[in-house]
Amino acid sequence: MNKKKSGNVVRFNRWGYFFLIPFVVVFIAFQLVPLVSTIYNSFFEHYFKNGLTEVGPTLIGLENYKTLFKNGDLIKYFGNTMIMWIMGFVPQILVSLLLAAWFSDPSLRLKGRPFFQSVIYLPNLIMASAFAMLFFALFSDSGPINSMLVNMHILSEPYKFLSHTSSARWLVAFMNFLMWFGNTTILLLAGMLGIDTTYYEAAEVDGATATQIFFRITLPILRPIMIFVMITSLIGGLQMFDVPQILTNGEGSPTRTTMTLIMYLNKHLYSKNYGMGGALSVMLFIITGILSLIVFKFNQQSEK
Repeated sequence: MNKKKSGNVVRFNRWGYFFLIPFVVVFIAFQLVPLVSTIYNSFFEHYFKNGLTEVGPTLIGLENYKTLFKNGDLIKYFGNTMIMWIMGFVPQILVSLLLAAWFSDPSLRLKGRPFFQSVIYLPNLIMASAFAMLFFALFSDSGPINSMLVNMHILSEPYKFLSHTSSARWLVAFMNFLMWFGNTTILLLAGMLGIDTTYYEAAEVDGATATQIFFRITLPILRPIMIFVMITSLIGGLQMFDVPQILTNGEGSPTRTTMTLIMYLNKHLYSKNYGMGGALSVMLFIITGILSLIVFKFNQQSEK
């Protein structure tokens, strides 16, 4: 009897492997093969001189990686990317926590809560390119924002938002904040609604304040979701491309202070420098893995 049952279990398990075949095939074809190919190409000198004459591929070992660190562009553009990500992520997580706590509090008895939840998620559905074009028109030298500020006598002359480092970075960060805070709010709200209400009832009986309940109960239970949000946001931040690309016309102006790692990678691929593009892609993969591991380990230590 036991042998018959174990035989049935084995047969059922086989169906699980059959269902995994499409995923494995797609993973190998569209992720594993390109990854191995990128690492392989990073060890070669391969580019098109003047866009016409092909140079290489010639095996040069780690020379592409040495060039990335020698000219300092990798560190500079990594710094730009992290600064703009932090400028957008900090207000994003704070506003999302506030809204999620607000929506999940039954004592407030908010009317039209589903409507407002849908509204704050809508910016996430707008294409980033359309968002960037909108802000480019709004904050241009002759745009409506400058016209309004001049007409209200707040400014004596139009302010060149995209010609100053701080304002250009804040615009990029603000757009990323608007596009993603709704998604983060929904994730945190789902986590808060899943918390057992008996924890809150016991805390209220013990005389805990709303602030103590939030920091001693809600946040610790939300830690796994917070880790997920932070890591996915970090990965998205390192892949920041479309907003600064369109807003600065691909130049990372002013003086390349809004140039991100992906914009830098795009320039190499646009000029068909496959060797440097491959090396930069590998470095970006390593940086993303290291930073994600640091975030994960840091949160694990905080739990102890």
